[in-house]
Amino acid sequence: MAGANKANTVADLAEQFRTSSATVLTEYRGLTVAQLKKLRRTLGPTVTYTVVKNTLTKIAAKEAGVTGLDDLLAGPSAIAFVKGDPVDAAKGIRNFAKENPNLVIKGGVMDGVVLAAADIQKLADLESREVLLAKLAGAMKSKQSQAAALFAAPLAKTARALGALQTKLETESPVAAATAAAVVESVVEEVVIEEAVEQEAAAEARVTEETAEAAVEEAVVEETTEG
Repeated sequence: MAGANKANTVADLAEQFRTSSATVLTEYRGLTVAQLKKLRRTLGPTVTYTVVKNTLTKIAAKEAGVTGLDDLLAGPSAIAFVKGDPVDAAKGIRNFAKENPNLVIKGGVMDGVVLAAADIQKLADLESREVLLAKLAGAMKSKQSQAAALFAAPLAKTARALGALQTKLETESPVAAATAAAVVESVVEEVVIEEAVEQEAAAEARVTEETAEAAVEEAVVEETTEG
């Protein structure tokens, strides 16, 4: 029975690794049950904070294709499996650790890259995906002519333009790479949706125009017949 339970635990942890956008490893020695509950509430529904056994977690990470965590899995360990924005999760953990020093950030993984504790701190210092999108939208709105040209261009050209933004963010901080990529992907998706909407609206306008022309022609024919 114990063997089956361990197998189930490993399978669950491996699935968490596979489906998470990032993971943050922590040491929770000294935290009370009440403090752990508060931390989970603080992180919200997009983060699963789980106390783990190091040996089973190493096996699960290997099964999920995640490498480089063995050195971090020492002592009492708990992992935050992030399904939402890694920046928001990193901020939440960092802020909680400031108020509760017994929570120690050991490191983590994001997009297959192993992060040290200092990298998690840098990640927490970044602006969230929503803020970056808002700033990008604001920059585009301030230069409407350039924005119009961008959205009117073929999708490949749009992607190249947005790729320049990603490159800029990546050179400023390697930790920002994944966040930058997510922003670019999201904006490209919005461009595709906007283009589809515009094309649909243009098609509807053409149909309306053709219908109106047909009605006029019909009226002319009727008038001629009556005359």
